[in-house]
Amino acid sequence: MEYEAIIGLEVHAQLLTQSKMFCGCDAAYQDAPPNTHVCPVCLGLPGSLPVINKRAVEYTILTGLAFNCEIPEFTKWDRKNYHYPDLPKAYQISQYDLPLTRNGYLEFEVEGETRRVGIRRIHLEEDTGRLYHMGGKALVDYNRSGVPLMEIVTEPDIRSPEEARLFLQKLRTILRYLGVSSGDMEAGALRVDANVSVRPKGSDRFGTQVEVKNMNSFRSVKLALEYEIQRQIEVLESGGAVVRETRGWVESENRTVSQRSKEEAHDYRYFPEPDLPPLTVSREWVDAIRAQLPEMPDQKAARFIAEYGLSEYAAGLLVADRATAEWFEEAVRLGAQSQPVVNAQTIANWITSELFRRLGEREMSFETMPLTQAHLVELLALVEKGDINNNVAKQVLVEVLETGQSPAAIVEAKGLKQVSDTDALLSVVRQVLDEHPDEVAAYLGGREQVAKWLMGQVMRATRGKANPTVVLDLLTQELEARRTQ
Repeated sequence: MEYEAIIGLEVHAQLLTQSKMFCGCDAAYQDAPPNTHVCPVCLGLPGSLPVINKRAVEYTILTGLAFNCEIPEFTKWDRKNYHYPDLPKAYQISQYDLPLTRNGYLEFEVEGETRRVGIRRIHLEEDTGRLYHMGGKALVDYNRSGVPLMEIVTEPDIRSPEEARLFLQKLRTILRYLGVSSGDMEAGALRVDANVSVRPKGSDRFGTQVEVKNMNSFRSVKLALEYEIQRQIEVLESGGAVVRETRGWVESENRTVSQRSKEEAHDYRYFPEPDLPPLTVSREWVDAIRAQLPEMPDQKAARFIAEYGLSEYAAGLLVADRATAEWFEEAVRLGAQSQPVVNAQTIANWITSELFRRLGEREMSFETMPLTQAHLVELLALVEKGDINNNVAKQVLVEVLETGQSPAAIVEAKGLKQVSDTDALLSVVRQVLDEHPDEVAAYLGGREQVAKWLMGQVMRATRGKANPTVVLDLLTQELEARRTQ
């Protein structure tokens, strides 16, 4: 029997606010000593009262607008009774039946086709603390407790682990474009739970749903879902029944393991939060937030294609990260002012091939690398003028990334300027031809591809400094001249 996977995702994204969700504690807790970013409110001490973080609310509405969501005029807060050691109040302030945003969607590409996944809701809540298990003891750090956490809940519209991975990548890109979350999965700023079931292909009934947790990368999401789908199919094929439960992904063992039976929503005993008033979201406030929406990745990619003549592939690579896209556009602006002009396609090609590769090797980013847009344009202008060739330019690029020096200074200091003097190069060409009579004979006998090998010998003799265009012209002229001798 063929089976079909039904997948829905719950994505928790920490918001980039300065303070926590319901108190004034610094939300930048990552490098702080344990339990130093705390106060009576986020520690849940008796008599303390929460106050809503307006910026967190605006970030959530902004995200909802980016995901085509409805923004209701009325919303409220709820208590979610969730008694764990890292929740000092023994409940979490969250939202249940009246979230800030609802009924949206996100579109992304899968093998050249556009897929749409519904967004059921995006709501706000507070994050929990963190438990550390050391020497048989459990230690609690409450620095994270109370940090604004936005939960994005999808409809069960995803049909494969690969679709889940691509959806999450697109979602994180948008969160970063909006500036509302770092999306750093390794740091826990973006956390994903998946609800997965399988059913016979063609059936319109859902199977028993299992929640999968502890996935800390896009790769682990894909692997965990692949494993869980296969596990459920094997259970059904053996005549068993899939149990509704929560399972955790164990990366080191490449499998999911049972953690606990799955609670229903009513097990959390939600009820309206008595310490916070309901929130009315005016249309004027929504319009003001809507005006803050930046150009989205798909819009930016379409503009890059239309305005700069980029391929769909190159545009997609450049807009995958907002910092990269903005870096590229500044380079294009400088390239248009350069003498000679360096066009957008040339800049895009160097960024998406050579620069991406070199940054990956050095674990650098566009924000941290010493190479500036002016450096890249200067380097490519040297190529356009014929002062250096592409191979030398690649060497110079590496040195700029390591030292931050200007390309022109490196070329000058290392004597890398390309030789274009025809008299000097003609002498080298004739010497190479004299030293390789067999190859010359082969060329004259019809094996014209030998010319490329001879050209390589000229380039080696000049240590790569010869102008390839000039060398090719001279080489062709000399070989044809010897044909008549």
